[in-house]
Amino acid sequence: VQLVESGGGLVQTGGSLRLSCAASGFTVTSYVMSWYRQAPGRERELVAAIRTNSAYTNYADFVKGRFTISRDNAKNTVYLQMNSLKSEDTAVYYCKAAIGLGRWGQGTQVTVSS
Repeated sequence: VQLVESGGGLVQTGGSLRLSCAASGFTVTSYVMSWYRQAPGRERELVAAIRTNSAYTNYADFVKGRFTISRDNAKNTVYLQMNSLKSEDTAVYYCKAAIGLGRWGQGTQVTVSS
């Protein structure tokens, strides 16, 4: 089982990024897939999740209307489209698969400059 995040980087306030989480060793349609983030000095927090039935998604209040989680079954990849980025979105973003106690990727840094 492996999760590899990509797509992070430096962006100005109001800009957009799309994060990718490429999965191997399992099928992303079989498990709840989530994005979390962790800013310096803060605890890791849930950003968004997508259920095995991808019609159902949920978001943290602080990203509702700005971020969208989606899944490409053919590519076995989960995405996080982030629009209208704010400085407080700066964090390392992690992908998680709800396998057992949870399997995590290595994270990708997102930095939003004002």
